[in-house]
Amino acid sequence: MRRHDFEPGKLVIGLVLLGGCAAYLAAAAGRWHFPAYVLLPALGIALCVSGTVSALAVSIRRRRELGAERGDREDRGGSG
Repeated sequence: MRRHDFEPGKLVIGLVLLGGCAAYLAAAAGRWHFPAYVLLPALGIALCVSGTVSALAVSIRRRRELGAERGDREDRGGSG
């Protein structure tokens, strides 16, 4: 099986959506009552956090690739 890149942004949004589902299930079972209007802003904030985490992951991945390319050039004795 081919390996895939870890995408932390998808993990963040998935956990938030699972939490929202758990909240609705708890409300439906009568175990917990929460104001329903709280979930929409929470989802918007989660999408922003997820986008930020994804952008950070991409920038870190690019920086690592550039560092590896520089290391390869230095190992071969090439210039900059």
